[in-house]
Amino acid sequence: MEVAEVAAEMAATSLGNPEGRVLRRITKIKKILEADVGSWAGRRVLVGGWVKTGREQGKGSFAFLEVNDGSCLANLQVICEASTYPLAELVPTGTSVLVEGELKPPPEGVKQRIELKVDKVLEVGPVGEKYPLPKTRLTLENLRDFMHLRARTNTISAVARIRDELAHATHAFFRQNGFRYIHTPIITTSDCEGAGEMFQATVLFSQAEKLAKEIKENPLPTESDVEAAKLVVKEKGEIVAQLKSTKASKPEITAAVSELNKAKETASRLEERSKLTPGIPVKPDGGFSFDSDFFKKPAFLTVSGQLQVETYACAVGSVYTFGPTFRAENSHTSRHLAEFWMVEPEMAFATLEDDMDYAEEYVKFMCQWLLDNSREDMEFMVKNYDKTAIERLKLVASSPFARVSYTEAVEILMGVTDKKFENKVEWGIDLASEHERYLTEVIFKKPVIVYNYPKGIKAFYMRLNDDQKTVAAMDVLVPKVGELVGGSQREERLDILKQRILDADLPLEIYEWYLDLRRYGTVKHSGFGLGFERMILFATGLDNIRDVIPFPRYPGRADL
Repeated sequence: MEVAEVAAEMAATSLGNPEGRVLRRITKIKKILEADVGSWAGRRVLVGGWVKTGREQGKGSFAFLEVNDGSCLANLQVICEASTYPLAELVPTGTSVLVEGELKPPPEGVKQRIELKVDKVLEVGPVGEKYPLPKTRLTLENLRDFMHLRARTNTISAVARIRDELAHATHAFFRQNGFRYIHTPIITTSDCEGAGEMFQATVLFSQAEKLAKEIKENPLPTESDVEAAKLVVKEKGEIVAQLKSTKASKPEITAAVSELNKAKETASRLEERSKLTPGIPVKPDGGFSFDSDFFKKPAFLTVSGQLQVETYACAVGSVYTFGPTFRAENSHTSRHLAEFWMVEPEMAFATLEDDMDYAEEYVKFMCQWLLDNSREDMEFMVKNYDKTAIERLKLVASSPFARVSYTEAVEILMGVTDKKFENKVEWGIDLASEHERYLTEVIFKKPVIVYNYPKGIKAFYMRLNDDQKTVAAMDVLVPKVGELVGGSQREERLDILKQRILDADLPLEIYEWYLDLRRYGTVKHSGFGLGFERMILFATGLDNIRDVIPFPRYPGRADL
């Protein structure tokens, strides 16, 4: 075949020229099941998915397969005859199939609205051994031991779809309100919270391990090795000097100089290598030296993208970041993860009042979005986990949020007589989850925004109020989870921000860039952070945050 003919054939079958090939388009099960039966009956479709259950019927002449492709909670009933494919290979739970056939209405009196009569089995991914997930229901805790397979269960796949819808809703809300999406760094040298519970990003340990291995294979030169190398340099130097004094030929001198340079390089390498010290480099004061580290300074996995996204708010206006954040908190509670996702908008020319307005509208928007777009999955959650999940979404989507100051909230809680709190209530404490939930579930029976918190329990960047005791901070509290959103008006006054950093015992030098935002065109601005997994907990009614993120990381576990 000529080169031109080969090129023409490749072009005809490439993705860039689909006219030259037959398209194999898979139809999603969700699309089939949501459509009017009459409009789909008689159509030929290609369906791919995994067998939930399979059983042979008619003395092995055909089989019923319940196939799910993850596009929705419901399965599609697939009928395959033994003459089309060996049924024993199709019926095991977990088998993947790609099948083609005709959609038909089922016989009267069955629950299925439509079924697929298969005449072609194109691909099969068999289950060679016993499927690890039994047909009987596993607890969510047990499913965490099957991280790579748990998405095939109804609960985790439903959570995945709900999570996807909430992510879509997030981008839709901010796009509709004129925000720009900014990608903030995962690796940072700033501690936004000032809590110090950060994962360190360093190559010092791998460098030390590599050096230790190298030294074991090739021991460090001794002092006598270095002296011997220097002696060789001296001898080679004397030879060059003698050749020059006797006016030897140029090639002889050049060759001798080359030998001298090689000896110098060898001696230099030996001397440098002899100074290597196994282990992590340490400074005279006992602290680690980061001079040989990748970034030449301490670096961490971020706990928040807020500080960085503020730089864009002070240039572009309304912005937001949405990404993973990390906290090295050795907590085993059902509310903590080491890796979690945060939605963090930041608005220029915005006060605390604006901040509360945006937070309320955003939370309402997400609740309504799930009611409109995730009904089937939400009904599954109501049936299996939390009977009030949908009603809770409706309540939040339709109710104006209550707003009380921190001082008022504490006064309300101190007046409670029908419940004894585990954590004592007094002005100045950081409200515990039990306090937050009591306010929203019992006192107000709807979401509550608490604002103007004591400065001692909030971060350095929050704007100091005129009373010098509180800061312009706010938390949005919702039923089921308590705090869902935390935000504030940021401190835009340079001198006050400097003092707040110092009061927090943080090094001023690493925040100089942050202070520059106040030196050059300072502006009132506000923002908040929403814990994405907490939003999913609130929506689904699940109890453990480890079940609403695809790959949970927590003390002792970092699977996959």
